Amino acid sequence: MKHLTALVVILAVSLSTFAAEARDTQDLLKKPDPKALAAWQDMRFGMFIHWGPVSITGKEIGWSRKKTGPKVYDDLYKKFNPVKFDADQWVSIAKAAGMKYVVLTSKHHDGFCLWDTKLTDYNIMNSPFGRDVVKELSTACRKQGLVYGSYYSILDWYHPLYPVGDETNAKGKPNADLDKYNQYIKDQLAEQISNYDLSIAWFDGEWEKPWTHDRGVDLYKYLRKLKPNLIINNRVDKGRRGMKGITREGFVGDFDTPEQRVGGFNMERPWETCMTICRQWAWKPNDKMKSLPQCLQTLIRTVGGDGNLLFNVGPMPNGEIEPRQATRLKEMGQWLAKYGQSIYGTRGGPWKPGKNIASTRKGNVIYLHILGMTGESITLANIGRKITAASLLTGGTVDVKQTADAVVVTIPASSRKEIDTLVKLELDGSAMDLKPVAATP
Repeated sequence: MKHLTALVVILAVSLSTFAAEARDTQDLLKKPDPKALAAWQDMRFGMFIHWGPVSITGKEIGWSRKKTGPKVYDDLYKKFNPVKFDADQWVSIAKAAGMKYVVLTSKHHDGFCLWDTKLTDYNIMNSPFGRDVVKELSTACRKQGLVYGSYYSILDWYHPLYPVGDETNAKGKPNADLDKYNQYIKDQLAEQISNYDLSIAWFDGEWEKPWTHDRGVDLYKYLRKLKPNLIINNRVDKGRRGMKGITREGFVGDFDTPEQRVGGFNMERPWETCMTICRQWAWKPNDKMKSLPQCLQTLIRTVGGDGNLLFNVGPMPNGEIEPRQATRLKEMGQWLAKYGQSIYGTRGGPWKPGKNIASTRKGNVIYLHILGMTGESITLANIGRKITAASLLTGGTVDVKQTADAVVVTIPASSRKEIDTLVKLELDGSAMDLKPVAATP
């Protein structure tokens, strides 16, 4: 009887421990600090930076390693000396663009590290440049009031512990040990969180076979314990659905990551489009750059869908952001200085983005972004509140008529703008609780 009682006690303790661990796991897998996530969404616009020794070649980072030849590619750092790198200037360019945060490729698929990591010699301190880029950039961000984040590739075609030898999965490595490599990842991220005030962990390279859902969950939980208000993207796990970036149910990550496309309207789950200002992620001479209308309308459509835009530049091998790219970003910032009220701190809707419109909202105001008009009027589906006033923020006149079924917006040709004709609609109550509707009635 005593043995049975002892067994019951042991079982009860085990079940209690198991339940406590399960609760702990569920707590860790919940959304991060709601204030941190909301603050990130309010920023709406950030700078992505793809950069490293590969800029010497003008080819794509990571992906060009096989074609260049690993022996040649892996030695590029020995010639990497970006003497014109100025972290304050990079951040000033981002700030002039109206961007609120910066995400740098601290380690891409090629395994080269842009910070003074103590865990591998394959890092910036052993290049001719010999300066901690992550430290300087994160410090400049803090000084100028921007948030700093790091891109970190889970796969690493260079590191001997990671099983895959190149992007074709054709070669293995004789000394591979995924458990040890997993610890390497954790230790490197702990370095960044401890030393560089890391606020956003932007993962990539999760698609190869060695990485598993269990490892993704484990890494997510580990980072949550280190910094509960860290924002972590969905590429930490295996749940991303291709370039659309949508996360499958049951997988972890705080936001979705559509790539080189504007994501679909979604107010239920945070998301961020990552897109290049030119065609290539890393610097390429004479790469075709997007026009100002393309750049701004991408931002407007993204925010109208309730997402953030992480807009990428690829600095040159000397460390400078290409002047024409800096100029284009400044032009975006000039527009945002006038009309940023319709972007920052807003939510998408209530009209879902259509062919020629997007809308954002804040308080009792809807900002209607008209991105093209073929006639004098556009007809939109009605919303659940009365429009009490209408004005044209971009200058000129607008007439708005509301019926039981529709909202008709009339703008003379003289008042239309090429990029965005911006209408401010004031309501008789909050715009935030309106149910999103399709643009057309």
